[in-house]
Amino acid sequence: MNTRANLAASGLRKRLSTAERERQIVAGAIRFFSDRGLDGQLRDLARNIGTTHALLYHYFPTKQALIDRVYTELFEGLWKPEWERILDDPKLDASTKFNRFYSDYAKAVLDRDFVRILVFSGLSDRCIPDRFFELLRNRLFPRLIRETRRHCGVTTRAKPSARELELLMGLHGGIFYIGLRRWVYEQAVHGAEAVEHDEDYIRDRVQAYLLSVKDVLYPATANPAAAPLAVPAKSTRAAAQRRS
Repeated sequence: MNTRANLAASGLRKRLSTAERERQIVAGAIRFFSDRGLDGQLRDLARNIGTTHALLYHYFPTKQALIDRVYTELFEGLWKPEWERILDDPKLDASTKFNRFYSDYAKAVLDRDFVRILVFSGLSDRCIPDRFFELLRNRLFPRLIRETRRHCGVTTRAKPSARELELLMGLHGGIFYIGLRRWVYEQAVHGAEAVEHDEDYIRDRVQAYLLSVKDVLYPATANPAAAPLAVPAKSTRAAAQRRS
């Protein structure tokens, strides 16, 4: 039994308040699911954290109820209103906003339990990725696209295009990929990839994104209100080729 499980088990054997015991169960469930996936059996979880199956069901009558609590604790609970204030601050430039946000955000999402549970759920019922990405679509991605446009001198308020979102996901997903390499693939790209260097990698990715996005998506800089380029339809490209 690992150290965290030992601590959880010893805590469960003590006389704990209802809230304390519930927190112990949730902490043990997070580690258990990150090790074995969401298909892990609750009987095994109870044994792993040193409690009984019956007591586990007393606090969480269904497995889904426990998974929901894990989501609230590990995913929804990580969100900081401070991040929105940083991205909405009119006094900060885009580089400062992106770097401050992603440096702090990465400290939460590059966590072993976060990465592995997100991946395990994505490979099974997708309930956790579906909920987490809905949060990102509502509270994060529109802000990042807005700041990207301002950085490039684009004033349109149109709904983010597929190309804008995909280019942004190159930045966002690239940062999360650090966690995938570390906690899922367990592969280093360049020898030693220590956590203390993560902020350097994040700054590099932010700078690369902000340097390239204007040339890639908004080349018509003569018109500051230019809308982002749309992907030409196949029929349009074919017609142009025939004319040439």
